[in-house]
Amino acid sequence: MNVDGVSCSWCDRAIERGDGWRLHELPGARRAAFCRLEHVVPWEIQGAHWEAVPPGEEEPEASGDITCAHCGEPLGDVTLRLVRHRGKHRIPDSFCSIGHLAAWAKAGGRWR
Repeated sequence: MNVDGVSCSWCDRAIERGDGWRLHELPGARRAAFCRLEHVVPWEIQGAHWEAVPPGEEEPEASGDITCAHCGEPLGDVTLRLVRHRGKHRIPDSFCSIGHLAAWAKAGGRWR
């Protein structure tokens, strides 16, 4: 059962609380979600359609990342935080741009 009402921004499949990837623009009021990491790539190619963050929803916790997970450059004022939900665990990665997020996903993410 999808108790969070979150669905994949690419394929619209319902995503359970303990599964998938959640993307937030920080600071900002935009988010996206993915049932599979591979869905980041066509989402980015088709124009990265974001949804508004509902009022009262908290931003993901700061992960301490100061560099982009793809290029290693320092993050700017606006960052993208992708959080892998795996059961009770939350695994964050940060990016300096949507292009670098997509390139990282194409290369296999953390498992490249």
